[in-house]
Amino acid sequence: MSAAIDAFLAMLAAERGAAANTLAAYRRDLEGAEELIGALDTAPAQRFADLSKAWRDLASATVARKASALRQFLGFMVDEGWRSDDPSPALPRPAARRPLPKILDHAQVEALLARAEEEATSGRPAAVRMLALLELLYGSGLRATELMSLPISAVPRDAPFVTVTGKGGAARMVPVSGRASAALSNWLEVRPRGSKYLFPSGKTHLSRVRLFQLVKELAARAGLPPERVSPHVLRHAFATHLLEGGADLRVLQTLLGHADIATTQIYTHVDAARLVALVNERHPLASRRGGD
Repeated sequence: MSAAIDAFLAMLAAERGAAANTLAAYRRDLEGAEELIGALDTAPAQRFADLSKAWRDLASATVARKASALRQFLGFMVDEGWRSDDPSPALPRPAARRPLPKILDHAQVEALLARAEEEATSGRPAAVRMLALLELLYGSGLRATELMSLPISAVPRDAPFVTVTGKGGAARMVPVSGRASAALSNWLEVRPRGSKYLFPSGKTHLSRVRLFQLVKELAARAGLPPERVSPHVLRHAFATHLLEGGADLRVLQTLLGHADIATTQIYTHVDAARLVALVNERHPLASRRGGD
């Protein structure tokens, strides 16, 4: 079935602009299903129903992701004539609840930044780079992949923005704070020459895995639990702290590069306590006492 899977992935890349990491995840899920039930173009519908038992020990979100990949692939095979029937109704449909994102409070972010700033004063390129990475993760809310793949041309010298290519190849302008601009300027002074990437490493750019390692190592040096800190946690902190400061949800959607505002709305649950306090303080009836 590798030919059908390859054709399906090629379609995702061409028509939906799926990123390399997304394509790799689809391939893992589809090939994993083949290992369990056999060739996906000939397996009977009952074999697809058996996946519920095979996946029973997995988290509901994982089952939902695997089933979604299979449904899309089965629909593709029907359209392309690989199958005459669509057994996707036999796939499990778990009621997956989206977990609330992990976040850092203001004091924890300050501790992380303070440690990075202290180390950057040494002038060591690795420390200067770490501060620039941290300022862009927390100050601009970039995804790890977006940050790592930034070309140096994406950072204009005369405007407080960077041009980011997000999921699906969608480009957006992301504001860069004064702090981040200063950190970037310092990094550009010591950055190795000869690469088109803002954060070069070897022949390409710093990897996502290495970025995760660097952030966790910095967290440990700052006295924070490394398991609670990651590039994505810093992106969540960016979004949550902006919302706490009164940012509009639509603006936040644009900054984060979410295609659907429903994805952005998860932060309203994280910030529920602030919203309750806001209603109690600002609602016209808040000033009226029960006996008035």
